[in-house]
Amino acid sequence: MGGEDLQSGEYTVADTDLLEEHQELRHKLQMFMDQARENEQKMRRFHEQELSLISSRTLPDLIQSILYNYRRSFSLDAVTLMIYDPEYEIRRILEEEGVRMGDHPSLLFVTQREKLDSLFGEKLEPQLCTYQKDAHQFLFNQLSQGYMPLRSIALLPLIRYGELIGSFNLGSFSEERFSETSGTEFLQRLATIVAICIENAANNERLKRVGLTDPLTRINNRRFFDQRLSEEIGRSMRANEPISCLFIDIDHFKSINDENGHQQGDFVLREVARLIREQLRNCDVIARYGGEEFAVLLANTPEQVAWDVAERIRESIDQHAHHLPETSKSIQVTVSIGIATLSTLQGLEDVVKLGHMLVENADHALYDAKSDGRNCIKSFKFTTEQTGIDPNNSLHEISGPFTNES
Repeated sequence: MGGEDLQSGEYTVADTDLLEEHQELRHKLQMFMDQARENEQKMRRFHEQELSLISSRTLPDLIQSILYNYRRSFSLDAVTLMIYDPEYEIRRILEEEGVRMGDHPSLLFVTQREKLDSLFGEKLEPQLCTYQKDAHQFLFNQLSQGYMPLRSIALLPLIRYGELIGSFNLGSFSEERFSETSGTEFLQRLATIVAICIENAANNERLKRVGLTDPLTRINNRRFFDQRLSEEIGRSMRANEPISCLFIDIDHFKSINDENGHQQGDFVLREVARLIREQLRNCDVIARYGGEEFAVLLANTPEQVAWDVAERIRESIDQHAHHLPETSKSIQVTVSIGIATLSTLQGLEDVVKLGHMLVENADHALYDAKSDGRNCIKSFKFTTEQTGIDPNNSLHEISGPFTNES
């Protein structure tokens, strides 16, 4: 192109092609720069979330970070976490930490590994695909009918030591968000970090409970019960909910040991602990309080309901045939149960004192049940002098102790 052509403003075909190519290159460069900035922002958010996961001090904090922080930070339309929990261990830990499962519909549990295996097959790799209601609805069932349907999803396998321990599931209303052609390196790293953090948090909780578990019966010990007692009473005071305590003692346990040996006595203790636990909610606290005595804490439970629970426990143990291992012998076992209930906690402040009184009154009721022939239930309510509550308050009138005529 000559100088005259430039001055006159005339361009040749070659000049036009060069100009268009230049503009296209500038456009592509701008796209690359925008993509680089977007990737940089994503990596910064990812590192922030990674730090949040690693710094989570408790399992509930970790679940909060996984389910809610990631959804907000990465503008996801749905996030769920499914955990393989065959022994209800993770759920029990969360409930003991005050987590209400009903408040977290995005947190899912399975007791059969086959359901997880069906998501990934033999290749334990992230699955990016179109959302299919029949195949994937159980992973995203927290989305009500009023929501826009998901279009694409990413299912991330959570793996530790070659074993599938869960699935981290991401959903989008956009068909392009998670496609089969999308890269999975970032998602694989995310899945690895989530899996490691879940395992570490669970292990930390297990370590905390080593000194709080009775090694024989595998239920909580007295130390754990005493810790939870103050926590549960404090929670009941804030919510103004009743709280009940059961003291359960195996009748004539010394005779069981003397006649059958201590190993058989240990077997009976484990069986009784199991039978008690089967009658309780996951949120209830059970502990071996000492020797052949067990304690149960029932949050948000009035006296009549506590009485019903105690009767179910008494009846299940009374009707159970204890087949002693390595023998052809079966023995009958009964228990005596004492109940104490705090019905209204408004206006009360001394959590420790209330805890001591609740336990003492349940123990007194147990003593009365023992004195009244065993294999029965006694209930004891707080007196107005014990709690310092206005005696004109009818909610605290005494109607016990009284027995269950079995």
